[in-house]
Amino acid sequence: MLPQLESLRILDEDVTDESQGTRYDARSIEQAMRYGLVLLDKPPGPTSHETVAWTKRILGLDKIGHSGTLDPQVSGVLPLGLGEATKALGVLLLGSKEYHALARIHGAHGKIRLEDAVKTFHGPIYQKPPQRSAVMRQTRTRTIHEIEILERRDQLALMRIVCESGTYIRKLLYDMGEIMGPGATMIELRRTRVAQFDEKTSTLVTMHELADAFAVWKEGGDPGALAKMILPVEAALSELKSVVIRDSAVDALCHGAQLAVPGVLRVSSDLHKGDLAAVYTQKGEAVALVEATLGAQEIADAVRGHAFQTKRIIMDVGTYEKKWRTRTKPENG
Repeated sequence: MLPQLESLRILDEDVTDESQGTRYDARSIEQAMRYGLVLLDKPPGPTSHETVAWTKRILGLDKIGHSGTLDPQVSGVLPLGLGEATKALGVLLLGSKEYHALARIHGAHGKIRLEDAVKTFHGPIYQKPPQRSAVMRQTRTRTIHEIEILERRDQLALMRIVCESGTYIRKLLYDMGEIMGPGATMIELRRTRVAQFDEKTSTLVTMHELADAFAVWKEGGDPGALAKMILPVEAALSELKSVVIRDSAVDALCHGAQLAVPGVLRVSSDLHKGDLAAVYTQKGEAVALVEATLGAQEIADAVRGHAFQTKRIIMDVGTYEKKWRTRTKPENG
């Protein structure tokens, strides 16, 4: 679930200053709530935005974001980013999603069987978002990786669907019903996985559980239960290529400087130009998201120059000591 930085290709060695930053697995509860993820089990009823608003009130935080909107009647995995972790949530949209859908087939007999319709909708499909959607209603392509009929009873069918982010399951089932003939309607939907996070994990929590754990901490001083519910932001980046940098390069990167070759200590051996990568300190803390402008071998062979284009800064400025200098204009003599 967390990046394996020890397995990266070593380009150089350096020693980290333990007085700066905090190892991702040693953060205080306050730090965890600034650089953490909560895998919320969203109930049917509220919108995703309402769920976020309630969670803000529960935890007393100003900034919480969610990854992958769920319709009000849909339940399941809703990753929430706390504080600065909101900046990493977009990465989860790159992964696939899994749903369990209950559909009603309107007629007993149609042009083709459900099993044949399922095969028709495997792979790339065209979809136009429904009228009540938050995006522009233009036909687009989405990929259905898997559709499995788990159970069939009379006119009801329970299906497991693995698909690309942004797929409308209700529309998928409607289109499937049109192909069969009599039509089909989605009755119930639950999201069971977002990228690498699924509902089987022990860290999937309800809002009531989160509220109880927060109250235990605030009223009794014990953060143990709450700490177990918050994943480090680095867990969201575990599927990306990785880069480890020197302490001296951290604050410069946080200030917007581009990451140069001399600041890189380790990289994923399979890093290629154009890959999205996560940048870490030597303590394993997420610093930024970058796009590689050189491959791993090119970085190893180079002695200077920029190797990455910064896309998103995650770490706060000042977390590490400033080791860089700003250019000053010479005074007029």
